[in-house]
Amino acid sequence: MITYEVTATVDPVIVPAYEEYMRMRHIPDLLATGSFVGASFSKGKDHRYRMRYEAPDEAALQRYFTDHAAEMREHVHERFPMGITLTREEWTVIQNGRIEK
Repeated sequence: MITYEVTATVDPVIVPAYEEYMRMRHIPDLLATGSFVGASFSKGKDHRYRMRYEAPDEAALQRYFTDHAAEMREHVHERFPMGITLTREEWTVIQNGRIEK
């Protein structure tokens, strides 16, 4: 499994619109590409957000980059031309686990 993480620092003025856009449009659109099997959207302190997208393998992630990433990024930029700073990272999952209670 490959995790693609995007961290966003968002201007407080656009936080409500950003959260709604991500939940209602961007994340569903990204999952609809078929490149990912899961996603999470988390909020931290200081108006920072983390999106984790789970690709089953490197090939699926590369298909996303080749076929969809430019369009998805343009949609975000059209909606929010200013006020968001992004960083992106790829992680290879070595092990997953859950604690059963």
